Amino acid sequence: MMQTLVQWDDSLSVGIQEIDEQHKVLVALLNELYEAIHRHQGRAASVDILGRLADYTRIHFTVEESLMRILGYPDYEEHKQHHEILIGDLRVFQARVQAGDAVTFELLHFLRNWLTHHIQEGDTRYAAFFLERGAQATWQKKGWLDRFWSGITG
Repeated sequence: MMQTLVQWDDSLSVGIQEIDEQHKVLVALLNELYEAIHRHQGRAASVDILGRLADYTRIHFTVEESLMRILGYPDYEEHKQHHEILIGDLRVFQARVQAGDAVTFELLHFLRNWLTHHIQEGDTRYAAFFLERGAQATWQKKGWLDRFWSGITG
């Protein structure tokens, strides 16, 4: 049975399926990293998963920031700054792990707390703005994008 660090529930939903699906991928990758640490799968597994988490985080942030620019989100610069801080932190963590440091539960808890706080605070605010601007809460039909997002972790 897989150990979880973050359990997806409605408290993490921003009410826009596109964004929620991306957040679910981030949660799945974080849980995969937690499982690898819990099962002592070794540094190579941790390096791989942390790399995929960092790459996907950058992709996700790019999507969010593009939508913010397109829809004229007034707090774009502040939100982007939060993204840049986390990307910088992730780069430091990746470098330390690649240099031989272990992925610690402290790092995992930092990432969990950052992710849940960022979703529940900042992302919830922009989601409300997006919906007011006409963003669709749910996909009209599933397409290649659904397959793309669900294919990242599996």
